[in-house]
Amino acid sequence: MKPLIIFYSFEGNTKLIAEKISQTIGAEVLELKPKKEIKTKGFMKYFWGGKQVLTKVKPELLPFDVNFDDYDFLFIGTPVWAGSYAPALNSFFADHKFSNKKIALFCCHGGGKGKVFDKMKTVLEGNEIISEIDFHDPKKKNTEAQLQKAEDWAKEMNDYQKSLL
Repeated sequence: MKPLIIFYSFEGNTKLIAEKISQTIGAEVLELKPKKEIKTKGFMKYFWGGKQVLTKVKPELLPFDVNFDDYDFLFIGTPVWAGSYAPALNSFFADHKFSNKKIALFCCHGGGKGKVFDKMKTVLEGNEIISEIDFHDPKKKNTEAQLQKAEDWAKEMNDYQKSLL
């Protein structure tokens, strides 16, 4: 079975990493897109995004057609908002329950990963979290080095998955 990359990206950082993983190992990609995205820029994006995290907003997502039973290995990626995962993943996790999946977590952040992985592990209970990795502002800082880090990690995860077959 092929791995699946599930991610949400607000400013393109998480998308950049997800695309690199996909290019490296040939994984299929599911980008989560809210029907209504935050339109603000600058500091206010942090205010509104953080407020959504703290109030546990579950924005309606654009529809997608994926049979998650076809995948046994998932990569799940998110930007870090207020020390947690983005609200689009709240919606996704509420609507899609997994069990017995191997999962690799990744995040992108501008200041720190906070407790994003702990929070994701809690909502993904019943699955095996294989690995977690974070990327610091990959579109703006050390882009090539961070893309290489993503490629190396993707290869490591792919080798792990193949060892299970």
